[in-house]
Order: sequence, then structure tokens, then C-alpha cells
Amino acid sequence: MRLAIQIIKNTWAEYMMYRLSFVLWRVRSVMQLIVMYYLWWAIFSETQMLFGYTQSMMLTYILLSAFVRPLIMGTRTQEIGGMINDGSLSNYLIRPLHIFRFFFFRDIGDKSLNIVFAFGEIIVLFLLLRPPIFIQTNGEILLFTVLSLLIGMIIFFYFSLLLSSLGYWSSDVWAPRFLSFVFAEFFTGMLFPLDILPAPLFFASRLLPFTYFIYFPLKVYLGHVQGMQLLQGVAMGLFWMLCMKTMTDRLWQRGLRVYAAEGR
Repeated sequence: MRLAIQIIKNTWAEYMMYRLSFVLWRVRSVMQLIVMYYLWWAIFSETQMLFGYTQSMMLTYILLSAFVRPLIMGTRTQEIGGMINDGSLSNYLIRPLHIFRFFFFRDIGDKSLNIVFAFGEIIVLFLLLRPPIFIQTNGEILLFTVLSLLIGMIIFFYFSLLLSSLGYWSSDVWAPRFLSFVFAEFFTGMLFPLDILPAPLFFASRLLPFTYFIYFPLKVYLGHVQGMQLLQGVAMGLFWMLCMKTMTDRLWQRGLRVYAAEGR
């Protein structure tokens, strides 16, 4: 536990060394949130119900997506691809702490810092905009919301590790990672609820793991997923979590067989 806390503190210290970069990242996130907020505010100015959502539910979804995104998708695992290419991975392979656990704690540091800022930003926006917000009070639903967030966080962690493992076979890890994230972010439901998509596209999105990053946890919170549908969704999330872990472990072991630390 002390080691984990120290890794988290070191991650915070690294961010504080590059304050401007971190601040600009947060400004970008706030600007994106404001644009999406006013877009949906304008759409609902002409109607009370759209796509099965009231104005309060849709605006709650948009605001919470800004909070959930750094919780699920905040990561430092993108560094692993570069470490493989420059040979510095060797320094971590000889340590008693497995590199996956090390970067899991790094991710906790990243997520916690971004969540603190995201929470503060949402509070300020709430005080300025006074949006109608849907507050979930059902304890069982809140419990399943937390469970779905944990499932989404673990799926994303292994998904990001999977992409970084490509560094064993390619010197260009950034390009496939960037393209994968562009595709993934669309199907996370970060910009809008996925169920407003055409039926065939929505059906396809439900077969992907990305829906568990943002869309599914927020739908659970809003109370739109209940009963057997909720249990099936959690079961499918656990299935994807196991699949991602299995694929990542196998790809990582294969990568270690060809790793030669050329950069060193």
C-alpha cells in the first residue's frame, strides 16, 4: 500500500512539473463540455422530450460524461509503447513489482488528479449555468453505477495496454493508438447517448467493449437500464473485461519473446 501511494504521489508530481500542459488539457475539456452543453440546450429549447430523454436527463448525461471520461479513460499506459521502442522497459522488467501493477497505480494517480479538477469544473459550471439536473436517489442503482464504472475502468486499462503492446512489433505506436481512440471515443457515448443512433449502428455499438466506458454507466445512473437488462449488461461487461485481460496477457508474453531492448 505504501508503494502504491508513493507511485501515485510521483505521478502527481510529474503533472505539477508540466503545469501549463495540464492546464491547457483541462481548458480543452471544459470548452468541449460547454459546446456540447449549449448544443443540447438549444435542441431541447424547442421540445420537452427527444430520443426518449427529457432536457434534465440529457444535460445530466452530458455533464456527467465530462466527469466519467477522466475516471475511465485517464491513463499513463501510452508511455509503455515508447519504453519498448527505446529499451527503457528493461528497467521495469527487473523490478519486483509487475509493470502492469505499476502502471495501474500510475493510472490511479492520473485519474484521481483529473477527477478532482473535473469535479471542481463541473461545480463552477453548475453555479454559473444552473442546469436542470437529474439526481438519482435509488441506492441499488447507485451501487450498480459504481460497479459498472469499475468494470469500464478495468476494460479500458487492458485495452490501452493492448495498444501499447504493439510497440514490440512496430516503432510507430502513436498512429494506431490515435486511430483506435478516435474510433473508440465515438462508441463510448461521450458526445451523445448511443441509443440515439440508427438502430443498426446502435446494435453494432452494443457488441463492442467501448460502450462500457461511458454510455453504459451513465444509462445505469439515469435508471434506463434495470432488471434483467442490467444484469445482462454487467455480465457482458465482465465478459469483455476477461477477454481484454486474456488478450493483453497473451500479446504481452509474445512480445517479451521478441523484445531485444534495441534502444539501449
